[in-house]
Amino acid sequence: MILSATNAVTTTTDASTKANAASDPSAAQDRFLKLLVAQLNNQDPMNPLDNAQMTSQIAQINTVTGIQQLNQTMQSMASQFNSLQVMQGTALVGRSVLTEGSSMAVADKTGKGGFELGSAATDVKIEVTTAGGQVVDTIDLGAKAAGRHAFDWDASKYTGSTDALQFRVTAVNGSTKLDSTPLSLSKVTAAGAEDGQLVLSLSNGKTINYSQIKALV
Repeated sequence: MILSATNAVTTTTDASTKANAASDPSAAQDRFLKLLVAQLNNQDPMNPLDNAQMTSQIAQINTVTGIQQLNQTMQSMASQFNSLQVMQGTALVGRSVLTEGSSMAVADKTGKGGFELGSAATDVKIEVTTAGGQVVDTIDLGAKAAGRHAFDWDASKYTGSTDALQFRVTAVNGSTKLDSTPLSLSKVTAAGAEDGQLVLSLSNGKTINYSQIKALV
């Protein structure tokens, strides 16, 4: 029973030592040096460890130790970078941003939105709709050049709820329909980090990566 208890303690100690060596570079290096000294003390005098072998083993432990230290440094830098990103993101809280989406932002009886054209259009129309797709109003913007554009809509005569209004863009060049990207205007309400990326919470309920912002307004 005494031997079994001793073996159990030894096994536990060895496991703990290995775990410490795996997480602590200095522990791994100390363990290697102890093993190297033991190897030198017990080597065959007729076939001693040559300098090349010893140099190779020392180089290996230095490489492992260096990689572990580099990993720890990178993890620390990543943590600091995430904190810095969040601090920078808080400067955007309260700012309005344009992101891909078709939600209409309405404030002070004025609806706002935007769109992006890949090529020039001879005629652009905006249809303001309810969440169910019913057309509330149509805005004729006429000809527009390629690029990003904003628009306003007079919502003073609209008596329904403006919380869920949407819009869709129709752009043509002559008789050819053009591709367009609707852009939704929304305020940033919070900033945080997720998987190493700066993420922003918007007033329209969406959460986006910083890279998804098309423009600050």
